[in-house]
Amino acid sequence: QVQLVESGGGSVQPGDSLRLSCAASGRSFSHYGIAWFRQPPEKEREFVAAISRRTSTTVYADSVKGRFTISADNAKNTVFLQMDNLKSTDTAIYYCAPAPSDNNPKWVENWGTGTRVTVSS
Repeated sequence: QVQLVESGGGSVQPGDSLRLSCAASGRSFSHYGIAWFRQPPEKEREFVAAISRRTSTTVYADSVKGRFTISADNAKNTVFLQMDNLKSTDTAIYYCAPAPSDNNPKWVENWGTGTRVTVSS
């Protein structure tokens, strides 16, 4: 079983950038798709982005298209989420997980502790 640990969150101002990391341990996850999700304050968890480790195909939520980039470093067993031009609406706890069916968070069985991103002026 693979374990995923998120890191890289912080407090930034609107327009700033952050890069989140999702590090895998336990076994190589080269055959997994990996997805990022987020949970804004007092809201449901939502899909952000996903990457197919096999084809490197990426998909994004409309709310982050053109601002966020998901990528993978297979040698380091790590998936990144580069977040540019951050907005206050990006404030959330960010989680990574093996990409579930339809990238729907309700199918994720185990969540990590996440990493908090706060965007505020």
